[in-house]
Amino acid sequence: MSVQIAVVDYGMGNRRSVEKALEHVGASATVSSDRERLREAAGLVVPGVGAFPRAMQRLGELGLDELLRERVQAGTPVLGICLGMQLAFDSSTELGGAAGLGIVDGEVGALQAGQLKLPHIGWNEVSFAERGSPLLEGLPRRCAFYHVHSFAPVPSDAGDVLGTAEYGTPFVTAVQRGSFYGVQFHPEKSSGAGLRLLGNFVGICAAAAASQDSSVGAMRPSAAA
Repeated sequence: MSVQIAVVDYGMGNRRSVEKALEHVGASATVSSDRERLREAAGLVVPGVGAFPRAMQRLGELGLDELLRERVQAGTPVLGICLGMQLAFDSSTELGGAAGLGIVDGEVGALQAGQLKLPHIGWNEVSFAERGSPLLEGLPRRCAFYHVHSFAPVPSDAGDVLGTAEYGTPFVTAVQRGSFYGVQFHPEKSSGAGLRLLGNFVGICAAAAASQDSSVGAMRPSAAA
């Protein structure tokens, strides 16, 4: 049976293309804003394109802000893509500023691109951290991914950084904190490397689900008891 992954639907982002990419790498994917369905999934993907304050407003209206914090605290794998990654931070300066989910310590700020055009749109080489992560399994240390953004996160803890890129100045483009994984780029638009990363996330979700099932089984009384 394929692993069940839910794409969080809060009305912003390319949800269907993410769903199709997940299905391409073997997941059973669904797009939903139903909290019970999201709780039942082995993993969650939070996509997003648009403004940070509006996205946080939508998550709050749907009660999905607390659900995402709850799922990460419970150890459920969650992948944030583009704006979905930024929302995990404490706050953003975009459009006057707004508080985020507070899953990853740090702030999201305007991309310091110097004389380069914003938004940053196109392929950019990502340098991954030496510490590695199951999300990066099988990917080279330097690999190109497709970016579309004008803001980027600044994590408080350098240990949360999985990958960086450069556009005018260096910026953080991949993070991990506990069971939360975030990428500023769009893996669903990044050809083979992007599909490999999504496939790795599906594997992370499958392993987490198997571990949970094993723990539940160990807690059940035996038939002979």
